[in-house]
Parts: sequence; C-alpha cells; structure tokens
Amino acid sequence: MTTKTHARRRGGPGDVVRAVGLALAVTAVVKELRTPKENRTWHGVVLGFVPYELRPPTLARFRERVWAPDDEHLIGPRVFGVGWTLNLGRLYALAREAAAKD
Repeated sequence: MTTKTHARRRGGPGDVVRAVGLALAVTAVVKELRTPKENRTWHGVVLGFVPYELRPPTLARFRERVWAPDDEHLIGPRVFGVGWTLNLGRLYALAREAAAKD
C-alpha cells in the first residue's frame, strides 16, 4: 500500500500571518492578565489599533459585527479573537443599493 505525502512548504506568507496572529493573541491575553482582576474586560486593542475580543461569542455580538446592514462600517472587530471581520450585512446593503441604481 502506498500513500502520498505532501511536504509542507515552510516560511510562506501564511506562516507569517499565523505567527503575527498568535503573537497578537498572546499580547492581548498578557495585557488582560496584567490588568487587576476587577478591571479586566477581555476586549480592547493591542498595539494601539488591532482589536481583540476574548469574551465568549454571543448571538447578539455576531449580529452586531457580522450582519449589521445599517452600520456604516464594512470592517469591524472580530466576534472572537484578534483582528477584523467583514460586516456581511453592510456588504449586502451596499450591493442592493448599487443594484437599485442600475
């Protein structure tokens, strides 16, 4: 029996993105753990502009960040994790507006 194995390419752009994401997540956790327990929020920004959200996800937060057609922002904080997410509701609303103009 023969099996095919694929050598994984190392050092590509995906590896860099994963490493940066992990470093940002660790930075966020350390920031929260250095904050007095009664003041921890488990959400905020690291490096002055990268949002993080470490609270358990909720349906309300999912709707607020992923499906908010009336929100003016197309990109916002993730529902859980570090970085940004696309507001699909706003994208849909913009596409409908563009289609209505034609």
